[in-house]
Amino acid sequence: MIKITLPDNSVKEFEAGVTPLDVAKSISEGLARNTISAIVNDKQVETTTPITTDSTVQLLTWNDDLGKKAFWHSSAHLLAQAILEFYPNAKLTIGPAIESGFYYDVDFGDESLSEKDFEKIEKKVLENAKKGSTFSLYPVSKEEALKVYADNPYKVELISNLNDGEITFVTHDDFTDLCRGGHIPNTSIVKAVKILNAAGAYWRGNEKNPQLTRVYGISFPKQKELTEYLERLEEAKRRDHRKLGKELGIFAFSEKVGAGLPLWLPKGTALRRKLENFLSAAQKKGGYEFVMSPHIGAKELYVTSGHWDKYGADSFQPIKTPNEGEEFMLKPMNCPHHCEIYKTSQWSYRDLPKRYAEFGTVYRYEQSGELHGLTRVRGFTQDDAHLFCTPDQLLGEFEKVIDLVLYVFRSLGFEDFVTQVSLRDPENREKYIGSDENWEKAENAIITAAKNKGLKTVVEYGEAAFYGPKLDFMVKDALGRKWQLGTIQVDYNLPERFDLHYIGNDNEKHRPVMIHRAPFGSMERFIAILLENTAGDFPLWLSPDQFIILPISEKYADYAKKVSEFLENHDISGQIDNRNEKTGKKIRDAELNKIPFMLVVGENEEKDGTISVRRRGEGDLGAMNLEDFVSYFKKESAI
Repeated sequence: MIKITLPDNSVKEFEAGVTPLDVAKSISEGLARNTISAIVNDKQVETTTPITTDSTVQLLTWNDDLGKKAFWHSSAHLLAQAILEFYPNAKLTIGPAIESGFYYDVDFGDESLSEKDFEKIEKKVLENAKKGSTFSLYPVSKEEALKVYADNPYKVELISNLNDGEITFVTHDDFTDLCRGGHIPNTSIVKAVKILNAAGAYWRGNEKNPQLTRVYGISFPKQKELTEYLERLEEAKRRDHRKLGKELGIFAFSEKVGAGLPLWLPKGTALRRKLENFLSAAQKKGGYEFVMSPHIGAKELYVTSGHWDKYGADSFQPIKTPNEGEEFMLKPMNCPHHCEIYKTSQWSYRDLPKRYAEFGTVYRYEQSGELHGLTRVRGFTQDDAHLFCTPDQLLGEFEKVIDLVLYVFRSLGFEDFVTQVSLRDPENREKYIGSDENWEKAENAIITAAKNKGLKTVVEYGEAAFYGPKLDFMVKDALGRKWQLGTIQVDYNLPERFDLHYIGNDNEKHRPVMIHRAPFGSMERFIAILLENTAGDFPLWLSPDQFIILPISEKYADYAKKVSEFLENHDISGQIDNRNEKTGKKIRDAELNKIPFMLVVGENEEKDGTISVRRRGEGDLGAMNLEDFVSYFKKESAI
């Protein structure tokens, strides 16, 4: 007999060889029908996998993220099977599940896949799914696996990097694929499928390798769920920040400037400045000091910090100067600069914590195929800060940073989020710097702070920064998509690498602890998500143009200018529409441009010293004198 421990810590006894499906049946037939995958001792397995020793077991349904992962990974096999039926000479590579759906990278050789082929492949996937074929996972020797894929260089490369004894194939119906496992019980569970698009992708993400066709798809256990998903996709297209950014005049890109380097237009710049002013005011209250650092730094700076060793290959390459051996880099991170700012003075424990904040622009050479609007760029500005504190101050400072992040989220309407405790990969410690002792202290501080603040947390191994663990804020937007925005990191390692210290009350030198934090993450990505989450209808206090004045004829241009100056003097920003157009068209254009207030001025308004106020989404509010409008605006725009 073996003991099975379930997530609620209850323990059940079974005969050795019991499967997750058997465990589900012992609880209820309904659970057994809905169980599509399982986690046994932290490894995702099929529901038919025998369990031979005492184990922890988590049963997964479609409602679990990892259940969806098994469902979509299995669907990728169905997609590959259908593709080979129409393109028998195609060479398959890999087909993983992704956050929403799955893809399969395929080398179609001399043939090609186009959108007109999607429907026939979808029909074939569902036709094969209806057969109810079981996914059967079994081990294969390395020698045999290489023979099977002798004419597929991609699979051969994958197999060559595996050891004998860790290679498995999976078969369903008449289709077999190299796979490590994690499938649903049978294909009949897949009831709806859609091929979303096909795009170019380099093998293993390397531009020097052959270009493949990446076929993206999504599947569901019910047709209704696919229909709802496609409706959300259409809404996502309407909210696409690239589309809105162009329509609202927020940002642009130029081939001459360079890929991944956004240009901020006047409205976008106004938006950024309002966000910066908002956070700067909150930081000033929190005791932060503002610093500035250059856009470049000597290569040796990043060698010392460890960034060159970890990220040098993905950075813009060093800039050589006329001086022999002198090299500079475009700044990939702000933290090394802030370490050097800390070193400019001798600090006592009484001076700590030191909290340095900077809206610092950094540069990273993202692959061209990975660039995407503002969410993936090569130059971006972080709302960065680094706190240097004593070990005794760490927990309190970390909790204050959590409070700051929560204030930012509440002010901008991000209410639906979870916090992710990002820890080291226990199987791959060489990815990280520093001692186990310091890592454990840092991890414990994050876990304790999150608990003290009552945060809903999930733990993810392998997601830590190379120098320390993190608390990442995973925000769900209006379309249900998850984004990582704010982040807080504990770091015992950079203070050692930069030989930072303070004088303690024992008059001896001690190492400070460093906290890295960025509530927005990056201004570019945050604004992209804010654009999509609000569909361009920003909170009133944040709108680039909060009003537009509409003179009914050019005779009232001077009065319009007087009104504009009065409002601007009260920190209300906007513009005047002096075009020779009818007022109705001006109002429609202002609505399309998502301007909150339209202020109509004509003969009566000029005579009475008033404005006729129209609010977007509400209609006419009537005539107001300027002082009353300011009071109304201030009340409505309060954060």
